[in-house]
Amino acid sequence: MLVIGVAGTELTAQERAWLQHDACGGVILFKRNFASRAQVAELSAAIREAAPRPQMICVDQEGGRVQRFQEGYSALPPLEGFDRLYAADKVRALALAEEHAWLMASEIRATGVDLSFAPVVDLGRGNLAISDRAFSADPEVVAEFTRAYVRGMHSAGMAATLKHFPGHGSVLEDTHFDVAVDDRPLDAIRALDLVPFVAGVEANADAVMLAHVTYPQVAPEPAGYSPFWIQTVLRREMGFRGVVFSDDIGMAAAFSAGGVKQRIDAHFDAGCDVVLVCHPELVEESLAAVDGRGFDASALSALMGRGATDWDALHAEQRHAEVQIRLADALGASA
Repeated sequence: MLVIGVAGTELTAQERAWLQHDACGGVILFKRNFASRAQVAELSAAIREAAPRPQMICVDQEGGRVQRFQEGYSALPPLEGFDRLYAADKVRALALAEEHAWLMASEIRATGVDLSFAPVVDLGRGNLAISDRAFSADPEVVAEFTRAYVRGMHSAGMAATLKHFPGHGSVLEDTHFDVAVDDRPLDAIRALDLVPFVAGVEANADAVMLAHVTYPQVAPEPAGYSPFWIQTVLRREMGFRGVVFSDDIGMAAAFSAGGVKQRIDAHFDAGCDVVLVCHPELVEESLAAVDGRGFDASALSALMGRGATDWDALHAEQRHAEVQIRLADALGASA
């Protein structure tokens, strides 16, 4: 199925029509869709009312520079700071990472949004897109934080999404703007970048988002539409049974597959369950491109919010304020 982007803080008539399409399974929200917490809750409700079937509403609310909802929400520190804490006190650092996950997921769920695409489990090795979004450069340390973060998200009733498989941290280029090529052999990637993904799968992470990075010594295509990476490594070798998301097909590194239809076909044919179409200007063409394909909404349904949520009840919890204080004391405010 497709998860699409919309342009503003309210739905247009055209966007309501998109939500009627059989292939539309959800909407991803960005800063352009945010004016206030109340407005986002209203937009989420409008999305669900406009569609004939349940829609998964999602966002990137990682913390630091990737926090789409800000005013009225906790200032989540970036993940990078946890590495310093880990060196001083491993137990405290892991507990705080779990609380970071709980706080983020609880606030998003209480807004009426199902899913934040988190955690980033790429290695912090200088990639322009990842940067302070990574826990550490050490794969074993990232693996430990991955387990903790998945636990924290699950405790808040939110599914966890590992990204960006099989690892975006070891190349310099930002795939939003450039082609990225990682020319290491598979054994090197297994020994480093794949370690946190293995830990996350073992911790019962619910979804994986793929990287638009090409690993030419492993497969000729970018991982997002590589049958080898998705079907052989992720599904068969790692035993992952959850949902496989593409990254945004509007990113520059996705263009190698061709036009919009070619990109979508390549991702689905390789084994992706859900393709992200984040740019509204690509949605019309994307929906037309999937006419004639069969779709199963059950995969996305499994990721939707679990249990009742209520913003006032969350803020009345003593834990909510305590976690905010502990994170601010240990890591400072969000950048």
